[in-house]
Amino acid sequence: MGRNDALRAARLRVGWRTMERAAEALAEHGQRLLDDHQFTVSARTWRRWEGARPGWPSEETAIVIHDALGRWPEDLGFTTPPGWVRPEHHEEEQMKRRALISVTAAALVPGPTASQYVDPALIDIYQSQLEGHYRADMFLGPYDLIGPVSEQYQVIDRLTRSATGETRRGMLRLGAAYAALVGWLYQDAGDLQGASFWRGITQEIAMRSRDPHLIGYSLVNQAQVRTDLGDGFAVIDLCEAALEDERSLLPKVRIMAMQQQAHGASLTRDRSMVDRLIDQAGTLLPRVDDDLPWGNACKRTPGYLEVQRATCYGRLGLGREAGDLWSQVLSVVPETARRDRGVYMARQATAVAGAGDPDQAVDIARNVAEIAVETRSARMRRELGTLQQAMRPWQDAPIGRELVEILEPVNEE
Repeated sequence: MGRNDALRAARLRVGWRTMERAAEALAEHGQRLLDDHQFTVSARTWRRWEGARPGWPSEETAIVIHDALGRWPEDLGFTTPPGWVRPEHHEEEQMKRRALISVTAAALVPGPTASQYVDPALIDIYQSQLEGHYRADMFLGPYDLIGPVSEQYQVIDRLTRSATGETRRGMLRLGAAYAALVGWLYQDAGDLQGASFWRGITQEIAMRSRDPHLIGYSLVNQAQVRTDLGDGFAVIDLCEAALEDERSLLPKVRIMAMQQQAHGASLTRDRSMVDRLIDQAGTLLPRVDDDLPWGNACKRTPGYLEVQRATCYGRLGLGREAGDLWSQVLSVVPETARRDRGVYMARQATAVAGAGDPDQAVDIARNVAEIAVETRSARMRRELGTLQQAMRPWQDAPIGRELVEILEPVNEE
């Protein structure tokens, strides 16, 4: 039952009338391309590729398939495995990785450092700059901010080592907020290892500050990474830990933990818990009135909780309901919030595709592709990958081929 029609269509387009001929021709092509006479593809392997569960070829075979058919395996009906990066991107990704590693070193500066007087006014200065970084994050991709923010974290860390009393506690709280932002930027860049490292730095500083609100915030930060890893039960565990003494927590920390726990519930397929948690968080929104510089997405992001609900509904496969919610959300998100709009629109496109409207999905994707190229957000590219999976029923129809063309500039990034 079922077959990989995308690969079959590509085979027929290049004139390989049978699967046996395709296996033979691909083997010959690979031997020439790789200068390796041992390279081979059996007819049995090709038959499996055209079946309902094609598996995934080796990187070497993927290169040969691309060279012979002009398309990468994920565009030919194969299911992309976690962590797959097209070989043509490896050099660029390695350069980016080296840059990110050098940034991570900012958190590991050996001490002690030379003692100096730390004026308490520096706390207000860095807090105001932090708010500027949050605003810039709405417009830019992560690579433009990771360097400047981590450099400021390094200065804050050095000042914390010299500060005393209330100034030191204030610098600790500020350092945790900066580390959390760097962790988020890593996450948006698609580097979950870097994100997890910086989330750990955030939690360490939060614990040193003895601030229960900041400790709860750091646990939610850890849960965000677990959400991207698809580990729903870990998300729930971390959020329950954050909410263990919730009556003593600021409303915004409780909101953050509840909405993130809703994401964990969506990963464990519990819709009733999703709605219960987001509804409960909604009752707390009017009570958010603190002036702390971190964790203010619930105040800064239009339709914040409905964004979370729509994302959870999409993850649960509730395409029509998610699509309707995304329409409401996007009506209040400003055009200037390019990166956020792009992510939301990609999720909306996946939802409407799941609801059986591929034409609308592709119309939306056209705008998303432009934003993805502009912002270089790995998160947005990941959402577009999810859209491609949702569009698989139409991959050989004209609308499916149109989507492939639209996303070509994104895939070349």
